[in-house]
Amino acid sequence: MRGTTDITAFIVEELYCEANVLADEVRAAFAPAVSDLMPVDLPLRRALECEGLKTTTRIMHVLAWLLNHRAYLAGQLSEQQWERHTHLPPDRAPAAEMMDLLDLPTQALVAETQRLHARVARIDREYRARRAAASRTIGSLHQRLDRIYAQG
Repeated sequence: MRGTTDITAFIVEELYCEANVLADEVRAAFAPAVSDLMPVDLPLRRALECEGLKTTTRIMHVLAWLLNHRAYLAGQLSEQQWERHTHLPPDRAPAAEMMDLLDLPTQALVAETQRLHARVARIDREYRARRAAASRTIGSLHQRLDRIYAQG
C-alpha cells in the first residue's frame, strides 16, 4: 500500500474489517480490568485501565474515520462535510511503565492498533495533500482563465 493516495471503497472496507477485528480483540484483552475480581489497587489493573482506554480510543478513532470515509464514498457526505468531520486525531503513545506490566500478547495488540492508526493517518495525509494540490491546480486554471477573458 506504499504510496497509495487514492482511497478506494475496497481499501476502506479492508481497513474497516481489520479495525473491527482489532476492536473485538481489544475489548477481550482489556475487559478483565473492569472485573470486580481484580483488586483496585493492583498495578496491573491500573495498566489495563489506562492502556485499555488509550487503545480503545485509538481504534475507535480509526473506525470513525473509516465510517465517515465510507459514507463519503457512498455519497452520504458532501466534500464539505467530509472535510469538516473526517479528521483522524493524533495517536497517544502508550506509557512504557504501564506497557511493561502487560503480557506480551496484549503489548502486541496495542502495537498492532498503533500500526493501523499510523497507516490510516498516512493514507489520510496523502489523500488530503493530493486533494489540496488538485484544488490549487484548479484555482490556478481559474486565475489564468480570468486573466485571458479580462484581456479580451
